[in-house]
Amino acid sequence: MNSLGIPKAPADTRVIVAMSGGVDSSVTAALLAEEGYDVVGVTLQLYDHGEAVKREKACCAGQDIFDAKRVAESVGIPHYVLNYESRFREDVIDAFADSYIRGETPIPCVLCNQTVKFRDLLKTAKDLQGDALATGHYIQRVGTDGPAELRRAVDAGRDQSYFLFATTQDQADFLRFPLGGMPKDEVRAHAERFNLPVASKPDSQDICFVPDGDYASVVAKIRPGAIDPGDIVDLDGKVLGRHEGIINFTIGQRRGIGVGGTGEPLYVIRIEPDAHRVVVGPGSALGQQTIRLSGLNWLGDGDAPGSDIRISAKVRSTQEPVPALLSIDDNGNSAVVTLDTPERAVAPGQACVFYDGERLLGGGWIQRAA
Repeated sequence: MNSLGIPKAPADTRVIVAMSGGVDSSVTAALLAEEGYDVVGVTLQLYDHGEAVKREKACCAGQDIFDAKRVAESVGIPHYVLNYESRFREDVIDAFADSYIRGETPIPCVLCNQTVKFRDLLKTAKDLQGDALATGHYIQRVGTDGPAELRRAVDAGRDQSYFLFATTQDQADFLRFPLGGMPKDEVRAHAERFNLPVASKPDSQDICFVPDGDYASVVAKIRPGAIDPGDIVDLDGKVLGRHEGIINFTIGQRRGIGVGGTGEPLYVIRIEPDAHRVVVGPGSALGQQTIRLSGLNWLGDGDAPGSDIRISAKVRSTQEPVPALLSIDDNGNSAVVTLDTPERAVAPGQACVFYDGERLLGGGWIQRAA
């Protein structure tokens, strides 16, 4: 059994590495090549090359493709670039825009992992006769006999399990995450040791297809005419002002609402897309304890449980999991999570992700409250 849990010698084990052009995926490729695996690097071109080449903290286009190619040459592995632009636009960019128009706050990185990376790229990895697909994600995969378990990364500050809740069991069995047990500074040290051309490259931070964080202009460009002005109202329905489109607001937002003078800070409490209305109120109105989910993905042992179970839940990527009760509907596709203590700013379109200690149990998409 080799270090990836595959019963072959490393030289006889083909590993396809998803190379974004960043430090993490580059170190992943270099470490596996150093161990003697038959490594093949694959980079996805996901959006417009001309637009992306000017950006420093994105991924999967322009300079990043060039960087991935340089790393592959440095490591001594073959490298291929696959044009997934049309798939990425349909499955991620268009879905991102439509989600905002519905008054939601989408997470395009989850959709990207769920579709073009772990669905389409994984299929390509198998077509290339790969024994595994490796990525630079910070998450741990445990197990060689039977179904693999996914667990939070050793480096809690880098953990990406929240963004990988939609990974299926079949995908988890084929995937490998060599960096899940390392802190980031160790990964940087490996990049220096290998003398990789991207060793000092900054981490990607923005949504790759949203320049300067201005998502509203991206949505307006993709869906022209679908953005209508409307009223900003208080909890009693009193009109406080007007807005230029609900895409400019998210649940829990405080700054840039455009109304004031009530004597206390106002927050976006909910968004009513059919009425093009934004409802604002005090921070005390933000708490939510019961959350309805759709698109459920279960990664626990066996089938999804038929009775209520205790879990820890994350409703935002930046928070620590909190105690909750999970009730999965009979259809296995939807669920209700009841938090022990109300959480502020639970936003439709975001994910609620389940844990048992460090183990990732799955999750679902947060729906609008009734």
